[in-house]
Amino acid sequence: MTKTPTRTRAKKAPAAVAAQQPKRPEMRVRPTAPILPPTNIQGNALMVVIAIMAFLACLTLGGVSMVRSTAASWESQISREITIQIKPDDNLDMDKALIKARDIALTFVGTKSGQIVDEAATARLLEPWLGSGLDIKELPVPRLVIITIDESRPPDFAAMRDLLKESIPQAFLDDHRTWVDRLVAMARTTVMIGTGILLLVFTAMVLTVVFATRGVLSGNRHIIEVLHFVGAESSFVATEFQKHFLKISLKGSAIGSALAALFFAAAGFLQSRTIATPETDQATALFGTFSVGALGYLGIFATMIVIALLTTVTARLTVMRTIYEIDTLRSDPTRADGIAN
Repeated sequence: MTKTPTRTRAKKAPAAVAAQQPKRPEMRVRPTAPILPPTNIQGNALMVVIAIMAFLACLTLGGVSMVRSTAASWESQISREITIQIKPDDNLDMDKALIKARDIALTFVGTKSGQIVDEAATARLLEPWLGSGLDIKELPVPRLVIITIDESRPPDFAAMRDLLKESIPQAFLDDHRTWVDRLVAMARTTVMIGTGILLLVFTAMVLTVVFATRGVLSGNRHIIEVLHFVGAESSFVATEFQKHFLKISLKGSAIGSALAALFFAAAGFLQSRTIATPETDQATALFGTFSVGALGYLGIFATMIVIALLTTVTARLTVMRTIYEIDTLRSDPTRADGIAN
């Protein structure tokens, strides 16, 4: 009976001792810091350069898009109509010749309607050069017949031209093919020039990223060497640099693209507010409306993504190349002269 309390106290002693001992603090893992500082002078300068490049690239893309849409509009307007020109002659009844020419043209498949340009409309066409109050009958001015055609199924222009020439020797058919060909050539030239400018912008941006990456690597070369010494793989270091430049390129390209989109939106708004002025009319006639549309803004967004990805890939390749040079120099110091600094 006397031993039972002793055993009970012996069993409770370890538990009491454990309760009296202070608890050890929990181990906390220190958060890892990035290899490169999030912001520095070189990163900010590179972000500004990328923003400028993105702005220029988006401006070029928007300008090419506007010129192409304007040229397509001109081509469509010209392709929808053909013109019959009848020169005056002493033995020619002009009114009957105009009606006859219109009727001949409308007999061909692919024509929709015909309109005779009357004397008043002809005088208005010549008013900027000959002044107002012009009497068409006193001058040997050709008269016009405008024929609207089906763009998808145009008529046989050669046959129409021959029949008009046979019926009315003074008639001449103008299908505007020369103007259409010139517009198509102009649009293609513009697209080629714009594509060349885009390539130059992208090339300048790639070279800038290469030099910026090499500068960052030279400034943090001791960090890379320490990482190699402790066993870090090249892919790990390249991934860290890739994340760093991806953030910079996304910020820079987003700023440049947003400024370009804001420029086109502001230009379109100002053009709509001053649409009745002669300056705006001339600009609209030459360049069309300063609006890139939904596809244009989608192209600006795509340009932003392409610039960010191109910058990231360029940085990764440059880092891998630099790390390879470090490994080569470490394995064989005699090859230092053969490695570009």
